[in-house]
Amino acid sequence: MGSTHFGYESVDERDKARRVRGVFDSVASRYDLMNDLMSGGLHRAWKAYTVMVANVQEGQRVLDIAGGTGDLALAFARKAGRTGQVVHTDINEAMLRTGRDRLVDAGVILPTLVCDAEQLPFPNNHFDLVSVAFGLRNMTHKDAALREMARVLKEGGKLLVLEFSEVAKPLRKAYDLYSFSVLPKLGRLVAGDADSYRYLAESIRMHPNQQELKALMQVNGFGHVDYHNMTGGVVALHVGIKCG
Repeated sequence: MGSTHFGYESVDERDKARRVRGVFDSVASRYDLMNDLMSGGLHRAWKAYTVMVANVQEGQRVLDIAGGTGDLALAFARKAGRTGQVVHTDINEAMLRTGRDRLVDAGVILPTLVCDAEQLPFPNNHFDLVSVAFGLRNMTHKDAALREMARVLKEGGKLLVLEFSEVAKPLRKAYDLYSFSVLPKLGRLVAGDADSYRYLAESIRMHPNQQELKALMQVNGFGHVDYHNMTGGVVALHVGIKCG
């Protein structure tokens, strides 16, 4: 068993999942509020663009990985309709519970499942679309997770990865100042947890940039991959098509 990154810290691979779970256990109840504060509400626009690109059709099967508080799953469910199916998953039970409650409040009942993206409990060639929003960077073996996503997709199916990425050069100084000075303070004030938000800032820096993630997707089951930068590269939406 080797080592991996937990933010800037090097940790045993077996320990990373436990520590990531601790971060999201800590922030689950205030996650949506913090997203609004951290992004100035922009995360809603990023997700709306993702839903548009997904172009889910009536009757399709969709898997939402690291679905957390359920906003993408809810949007997909409205598109897939009564004849479709959206499966809402997360490795973190506290996040999933928060999302399930929100979906029920919206009058939507979906299959909700705690599962590890590196070992998906679904058959081969099952889904038309797989999405993972702000979750891939927290996975220990990103290559294994991407191969699993490819496995459960139908041939020609689509993977959407919405994730923080490498910001454009002119913005980096201001972005770093915000990430490492403002963000932990905001986390302490609103969620009573500075360390978790410091980890989130560090995990973004350790995540593959746009071109690196594109290459990683291409060698793990996706023949055609494009990416769309948003907000100067603060986030990128990667779109991969499963090759035959």
